[in-house]
Amino acid sequence: MDIQISGQQFAITKAIEDHIHQKFKKVKKHFNRLGTTHIVLKIEKDMHVAEVTVHTNHQDFFVHAQSDNMYTTIDTLITKLDRQIVKHKEKLHDHHSKEVEHHHLKK
Repeated sequence: MDIQISGQQFAITKAIEDHIHQKFKKVKKHFNRLGTTHIVLKIEKDMHVAEVTVHTNHQDFFVHAQSDNMYTTIDTLITKLDRQIVKHKEKLHDHHSKEVEHHHLKK
């Protein structure tokens, strides 16, 4: 998975970059087929804002988070993204299970 991190009026430090990569390990455990991932970190009116766009084969995900601390914002962002990906994975699994069940019923 390719993670691109950029900042708008915010300097990306090695510590921030390491924190993001560490947190993304959780997401990779749930869904290892993530494509290009782009994270934008910025500060708007004393709020630390993070946005992520993740491309997969089936769907694109977009998540936005903000707080008064960039590390907290990143943690919230990753938690929201992970929740969306788990829901998506469950939908895919349910859909495929129903197809298999339907196929067996036809025979």
